[in-house]
Amino acid sequence: MTLKEALAYPSKEELVQLSLGVIDEEDKRLNAFITVNRAPGKGIPMGIKDNINIQGLPTTCASKILANYVATFDATVIRKLRKAGFAFMGKTNLDEFAMGASTEYSAFGPSRNPHDLERVAGGSSGGSAAAVASGEVIAALGSDTGGSIRQPAAFCGVVGFKPTYGLVSRYGLVAFASSLDQIGPITKTVEDAALVMNIIAGKDEHDATTVDREINFTEFIGKTLDGMKIAVAKQSFSEGVEDGIKERTNEFIKFIERLGNKVDVVDIPELRYVVATYYIIAPAEVSSNLARFDGVKYGLRLSGKSLRELYEKTRGNGFGEEVRRRILIGTFTLSAAYYDAYFEKAQKVRRLISKKFAELFESYDFVVTPTAPVTAFKVGSVSDPMVYYLMDIFTIPANLAGLPAISIPFGKVDHLPVGMQIMGPRFSDAKLLGFADHVFRMTHHKG
Repeated sequence: MTLKEALAYPSKEELVQLSLGVIDEEDKRLNAFITVNRAPGKGIPMGIKDNINIQGLPTTCASKILANYVATFDATVIRKLRKAGFAFMGKTNLDEFAMGASTEYSAFGPSRNPHDLERVAGGSSGGSAAAVASGEVIAALGSDTGGSIRQPAAFCGVVGFKPTYGLVSRYGLVAFASSLDQIGPITKTVEDAALVMNIIAGKDEHDATTVDREINFTEFIGKTLDGMKIAVAKQSFSEGVEDGIKERTNEFIKFIERLGNKVDVVDIPELRYVVATYYIIAPAEVSSNLARFDGVKYGLRLSGKSLRELYEKTRGNGFGEEVRRRILIGTFTLSAAYYDAYFEKAQKVRRLISKKFAELFESYDFVVTPTAPVTAFKVGSVSDPMVYYLMDIFTIPANLAGLPAISIPFGKVDHLPVGMQIMGPRFSDAKLLGFADHVFRMTHHKG
């Protein structure tokens, strides 16, 4: 059932009971939820990534350090969704503090892909994507710092949308990298994503980075958007991209050309720098944001003979391996001796990447790439952190430049879903959703 259908469903209480029934059946295999809310009230069943605060429910961030923390307030997005009649079925699994590309880095065990239980659901919003794909919930919220909504959506065969930075309040989202994080929807259709955006977007006095801009995200839904000029990144066919993904990308190009759009394959050499840039800026912000988890204010506290020992024992035992790695990288790049060599330089490259995309959007309406260079891989099959990091090569630019981007399902490789990513200029969210909706409906023969 889609969100649009659920909105018209006469009994919201029945929807909740149906959702709980599917969760009881499916989550034994998927582990999409960390916490299931057995008394959500009546409303449209929704899953919320467990780094977004819901008053009275645990917010663990999939970490031992917050395992027993219960939120004392609603995030702004939760307050808005509650008012609009949504029921929160629970908190969905993620990589610890949203750091990862598979949801394997969760202190509560990995989530599984509904299309193949031996494979990952993607990350870091893997629980949200698996919950929507399996029918446990009608829709879900994720957070996207470098592709964490779009990549798991691609792996699980659903729609994932990252809005323009600043359109959705981050108040109540546990910060990972504040200049990159953005909350967004994971849904079964593009129209559903637009419906959720109409509810959660808007200026918020609690988040100074939000912008005061009125956008009707459903303005172009159901319409025919053709005659667009599309740039497909040449790097979509480069080394490191699976052959099956390249084939689906070629098919996607032909498909959107048949819909009446003009497509050029363009070289975007700046893409080679995005992973390195991201993995300097994001860990630097991590090292600052996660300093608050010291065993004094929140969650886990392990005693020590001195305050320093308390900090060391709490953080050493409370944080997992990937979180500790990123804190150390960030602390190093922010240190006085290396700030200019790494962090300052990365900020300059970030501006170059933003400038490149701004130039592209002077000639093209949208830029297209595969969402990920690979399909969902087997749980435990990837151990090299660099291999994980390179999986975000196509999704990171939208975060560095603050652009809106969407992943929509487009065919499969073997039995595994493939996602295609469409990026647009800042604040082109409604037009981007309209174009993606048109392509999605034509792909699914519904329009």
